[in-house]
Amino acid sequence: MTLRCVCTGSLLSLVFLVQSYSAPAHPLRLSLSEIEYSDDQQVLTINLRLFLTDVNEALVFDPYSTELAFCQSNESPHAERLLLEYLNQYFYVKANGAQLALQIKSKQLKGEGDDTTLGVLFEYQHPAPLKSLEIMNAVFTDLFFDQSNIVYVHVNDSSKSLMLNKNTSTHRLRF
Repeated sequence: MTLRCVCTGSLLSLVFLVQSYSAPAHPLRLSLSEIEYSDDQQVLTINLRLFLTDVNEALVFDPYSTELAFCQSNESPHAERLLLEYLNQYFYVKANGAQLALQIKSKQLKGEGDDTTLGVLFEYQHPAPLKSLEIMNAVFTDLFFDQSNIVYVHVNDSSKSLMLNKNTSTHRLRF
């Protein structure tokens, strides 16, 4: 009887220690991307929103690093290159079968603390009609087993939402 209480007490102590030493982080393992295209404008835009702590974890292995300083006056000259190298491994969009070369048009920070997100905008001239899109979004699935990547696609008057993850990282749409 006493042994059982000691074991239970030890187990509870171990659980408490693990919880108290785990680093605080945003509660969701999530990224959001929005892809828009209209035949009238013939411009395909991709907005990618990522938690900054996840970006830092992926690029410099420290979620709270200030080394890259995205969107700040002291942004590292290597920050954008490192981000693109990472994204090229885990994210792509193919329009009518041709993969779009990722070139950042703009970046923006929103939020505070662990909820700060890095927004990245990509923009491409694309002649009409858009017949198909293939999207791979596996960002941070190499780091987090529970990472989910929501993708909203708006083409002309049609919208579709996708949930991509480690097991299903790619989806193809036909219009």
